[in-house]
Amino acid sequence: MTFRAIIVAGGSGQRSGGKKQWMPLGGKPVLRWSAEAFAAAGAEDIVIVVPPEDHAQALRMVEGLSGVHVTFGGGTRAHSVQNGLAAVQATADAQDIVMIHDAARPLLTPALIAALLDRLRTAPAAILALPVTDSLKKADGALITAAPPRQNLWRAQTPQAFRFGDITAAYAVWPSDEEATDDAMVAGRAGIAVEIVEGAAQLQKLTYPEDFKVLEAFMTSSPAPTQMRIGQGFDAHRWGPGESVWLCGVEIVHDQTLIGHSDADAGLHALTDALLGAAGLGDIGDHFPPTDPQWKGAPSDMFLKHACDLIRAKGGDIVNLDVTLICERPKIKPHREAMRVRLAEITGTRLDQVSVKATTTEKMGFTGREEGLAAQAVCLITLPL
Repeated sequence: MTFRAIIVAGGSGQRSGGKKQWMPLGGKPVLRWSAEAFAAAGAEDIVIVVPPEDHAQALRMVEGLSGVHVTFGGGTRAHSVQNGLAAVQATADAQDIVMIHDAARPLLTPALIAALLDRLRTAPAAILALPVTDSLKKADGALITAAPPRQNLWRAQTPQAFRFGDITAAYAVWPSDEEATDDAMVAGRAGIAVEIVEGAAQLQKLTYPEDFKVLEAFMTSSPAPTQMRIGQGFDAHRWGPGESVWLCGVEIVHDQTLIGHSDADAGLHALTDALLGAAGLGDIGDHFPPTDPQWKGAPSDMFLKHACDLIRAKGGDIVNLDVTLICERPKIKPHREAMRVRLAEITGTRLDQVSVKATTTEKMGFTGREEGLAAQAVCLITLPL
């Protein structure tokens, strides 16, 4: 799903000892962590809202990230969000998804973003939140006066995700003399049903100087639990008249070519299906239907890259890739290393994570009779639990 992101970075830093959005955390500015997370998750636009005097500094902090724009904030957070929505308006449709996030929550992950996107397939709005686990007390000064039950209470986090038209209309009618604690409050006042997606402890907000140490500890502690997923794919194409063939992203001079709707690269097709299968994301035909004319003659590397992007948007990683080409001709060994290099480039993996092999069927079957070529692929990926 496509979406846009607004990062509010207008804090004065009175309690943290300075403007925390510019402070270093784990070797890079606080602001950049969130911008990189949204970029990795595939945000179509990322609008960063800062005070006018911080415009140049914000541009430096996000240098090199594509699709990022900086706009000026307002006197309150609500005004800053409205300015961010106005910056998005030129390219956004009313039903487009927009996520609003506080820069002071830097340890956002693509997996959390993907969870919000998944919920918005059916919900009008959703936020990240954590259940309250501590006992609650209400006090008059130092004197406890009540102990509210903590059942059904949640601590709101960001990002908070809405349909662009809904949240824009909700802010338009928000009373100017009231301060909204978050965007969900504004949406709720306007009658928008907001659902909860469980967030993460590391998405803690930076408020006090000691909070930096807490987040640094999260970053250096044991990684989040993951699960390993195995995927397998198979593809075959028939031979036809031609002068070259594409296999595993490499063009090979040959006296025939493979026939297909795209460039018929059976190796890339099998590998794409393996990755999609491992992530539970269907198959190549679901994402690039052969009945759609826009994919006629399309290079198959774009299919493989799409599968890799989807896995990484879910917070996953690719462990290894193994492709076997089944044919009598052309001979694969002279091109095998070039294929490995190309596969590593497309998938963003190291060369030692990629294997390409070839075999024949000893003149048996359709590949043995040189009626066509087949490819099979196996992959291992990790995904967050």
